[in-house]
Amino acid sequence: MSPISLEKVTATAPDLVNLYKSAGVSLGKHRLLGVRAAVYLVLDRSGSMKDFYRDGTVQHLAEQALGLAAHFDDDGVVPTIFFSTDVHTRADLALGAHRGRIAEIHDTLGHMGKTFYAKAMRAVLDHYLASGTKDPAFVIFQTDGAPKDKGATAALLTEVSTLPVFWQFIGFGDDPFTFLRRLDDLAGRAVDNAGFFPAGADPRAVPSEELYDALMSEFPQWLNAARAAGVLS
Repeated sequence: MSPISLEKVTATAPDLVNLYKSAGVSLGKHRLLGVRAAVYLVLDRSGSMKDFYRDGTVQHLAEQALGLAAHFDDDGVVPTIFFSTDVHTRADLALGAHRGRIAEIHDTLGHMGKTFYAKAMRAVLDHYLASGTKDPAFVIFQTDGAPKDKGATAALLTEVSTLPVFWQFIGFGDDPFTFLRRLDDLAGRAVDNAGFFPAGADPRAVPSEELYDALMSEFPQWLNAARAAGVLS
């Protein structure tokens, strides 16, 4: 059973009911119903992301993250980190208080910089470790291009492979995402702790069930590998 019921979603966020149902179908297919995880959302706020914020694409992903989180966690909140050259802010995206939330935060943050992943990843880790949860973290990390700090990102991903944190990268736009595709073969990790899904130039056109299937494609294997390696009890 999911921590947040269909009845509660219907009462607090009726506009997310279809996303909640789509996420449930995908989780059922991947045998993940009943799995608990703390869901995080990391959003690229580099200059090239401007149109994706303006047209509601980033807001749509945030709502998809909430639809998934309602099955994984019982607080109805997705900690959300906005980044570019540095971390801009961390804010909570809450079920029922989500409408227009991304634009509301984005509009207060000023300059959109360049793309650096490692500081945003550190912000996730700091929050997760401080939370004291015993559940693993499932991090949806959205970006539209390769980072300027490839070495630091790869080193950090290797360093934290002993922690119960899975990084699911999702690419917006037409970038080839060569670096993110390479992370699947990154040597030296305790387990493969990252996946990647390219959502294309119009991510909103990807059916939600297809997106959830893509987000879940490597998570089950990571859960098994993490348990076998002692990363996850």
